[in-house]
Amino acid sequence: MTPMAKATLTISSKNYSSWSLRGWLLCKMAKLDFTEQRLDPDDPSSRAELLLLSPSFLVPCLTDAEVKVWDTLAIAEYLHELKPKAGLLPKDRAERAHCRAISGEMHSGFANLRAALPMNLKAKHPGFKVWAGAQADIDRIVAIWKECLDDYGGPFLFGATPTLADAMYAPVCTRFETYDVKLDEQCTAYKQLILDLPAMREWHAEAQLEPAEMEELDVEF
Repeated sequence: MTPMAKATLTISSKNYSSWSLRGWLLCKMAKLDFTEQRLDPDDPSSRAELLLLSPSFLVPCLTDAEVKVWDTLAIAEYLHELKPKAGLLPKDRAERAHCRAISGEMHSGFANLRAALPMNLKAKHPGFKVWAGAQADIDRIVAIWKECLDDYGGPFLFGATPTLADAMYAPVCTRFETYDVKLDEQCTAYKQLILDLPAMREWHAEAQLEPAEMEELDVEF
């Protein structure tokens, strides 16, 4: 009997790509057996994603046997069907709806934050001055975090174990770290919890080894 081929996740830069991180983290959380396929930094679809030049991205893309699925939320829903015991979505219907809602808000919103604080794991900007438009996005994210942590008891957004929502907001945690965004004690603890996840540490370590750089994103703030 021929063994089933591993799933393949196509990603772009580990240093710059927030969407690749989300898809990769979801696969890790679901304990999916998969291999990585890295796009060349000069690939047009990769650059469009990293430079926010396209309204629709094909990275990350999960290929699992005859199934090919892109868009991070679609990947999450596919993994939830494939691995229901992984807990990517809460068991309670109302909590699942809330989880999907705040994940969708991250998926489609916070454009000012994305533009002003691009993901860059190699960079560090102490004392970074956040402009008003991006601060409004930060304030909304903090409000989401606090509501979830208060309502569901933490330490993750929907309780004791990470879900889709934590994967969606994980790149924000890296941005807050890179740009020295000041948070209260509760949100600082949540940010550090996410950054300390073994999968996040693995991603971060591999990002540091990434040789390719994009001048458009390595700007002086």
